[in-house]
Amino acid sequence: MQTRRTFLTTTAGAAALALTGPVLAQKKAKPLLSFSTLGCPRWTLTQIITSAVDNGYKGIEFRGLEGELDLPKRPEFSTPERARATRRLLQDKGLTTIGLGSSANLHIADAAKRQQQLDHAKRFIELAEPLGCPYVRVFPNDLPKDQDRQQTIDLIIGALVELGKFAERSPVSVLLESHGKVVDMNLLHQIMSAADHPHVGLIWDIANMWNVTKEPPADVYRKLKKYIRHTHLKDSRTVDGKLQYVLLGEGEVPLAEAINALTAGGYKGYYSFEWEKMWHPDLQDPEVAFPHFAKAVQQYF
Repeated sequence: MQTRRTFLTTTAGAAALALTGPVLAQKKAKPLLSFSTLGCPRWTLTQIITSAVDNGYKGIEFRGLEGELDLPKRPEFSTPERARATRRLLQDKGLTTIGLGSSANLHIADAAKRQQQLDHAKRFIELAEPLGCPYVRVFPNDLPKDQDRQQTIDLIIGALVELGKFAERSPVSVLLESHGKVVDMNLLHQIMSAADHPHVGLIWDIANMWNVTKEPPADVYRKLKKYIRHTHLKDSRTVDGKLQYVLLGEGEVPLAEAINALTAGGYKGYYSFEWEKMWHPDLQDPEVAFPHFAKAVQQYF
């Protein structure tokens, strides 16, 4: 039988544990990490899976595979049955496909070319469902000088609404990435608020916005929080007037401010490493960059 002192001691300890338990659990929570295959353009699916597992990633964002950007053309994704088999392969390793990076540009006015872009995005939406992938990325992407600015904005909004409605038949959402010339937070808010749809959201590419606008990430998050479903992380610095991508934590992008805003605001999504090796072959190889990111990003949490 417990003595009165033992009872009080154990009761107090249990109460303290009950109070501190959630706090400790919160401190130990790890961010959900993914990487874009833009950073490993020559890797096979096996190499991608192995690197993700070895470095603690939980998601993969497919932006091409072995140099093929049009993912539905790859045998791993060419039919719903093959996509489901690829999904099972990833699931067996504790991984999920968090996003598909389409090349669709929504600013184009020419009717035939515009339809090609929309059809491209729709093929990716159709692929995403059997793959168990929640998001398909599209680009805004330009504000052509020979095209009325408001017309371009309306084209982007209209395309987002059309793609959102197309995705209604599935659990997939279409995400507009802050990219190209559409990186100002007020402009993005104008577009997203007008294209308000449950199957439409935003990818906050922190560096894409900061490198152009220098808008404080805390302000960006407050403005766009409602729409942010996914994030892209990378770092860069300006050398002799030219932008250079560098390993995470070695550049000038205020990632700490952005991640603090996201975590304080209750963001539960993935932090996806977008290492642009495909467009910049001189960048360090994924064998170096992917492990580095997985470790370096922890300092921000």
